[in-house]
Amino acid sequence: MENILIVDGYNMIGAWKELRALKDTNLEEARNRLIELMAEYQAAMGYRVIVVFDAYHVSGAERSYVQNSVEVIFTRKNETADERIEKLSSELQGRKVQIYVATSDMAEQSVIFGNGALRKSARELEIEMEIIQSNISKKIEKSQKEKPKSRIPLSKEVELAFEKWRRGLK
Repeated sequence: MENILIVDGYNMIGAWKELRALKDTNLEEARNRLIELMAEYQAAMGYRVIVVFDAYHVSGAERSYVQNSVEVIFTRKNETADERIEKLSSELQGRKVQIYVATSDMAEQSVIFGNGALRKSARELEIEMEIIQSNISKKIEKSQKEKPKSRIPLSKEVELAFEKWRRGLK
């Protein structure tokens, strides 16, 4: 079964602590950070992730692109993210597809339930991301501890010289 997560971008930015702080200084940076986080989510969970932003925060026509393996959609003028999410959840629904919509918008939730999608609140998704990031940190820490040791005892100076040599530094 294919799992698809459709994310109401500005809803998450307004709800997540880290992104809310970024939004106040640089909205584009907050959007990019959300996309980075969703790429981590996608890699960890194996979901197809689509992030939808309202166009009213960005000048220009409707556009969609892929960034960090995450599909990003800016709605067309006078179309809300909610409307696009409803349309997507209806279009993508299939026998072997489970759609999740990340939003805390109550009106949106009733429509997506009607389309057969399941909801993740902004808080639920934020907690899932914290768990994923914690697991990634633990894996990195573990792999660094399990780094194979040299069979030959070397002084720190020789280790540093070999490391520079390995990296092509002089």
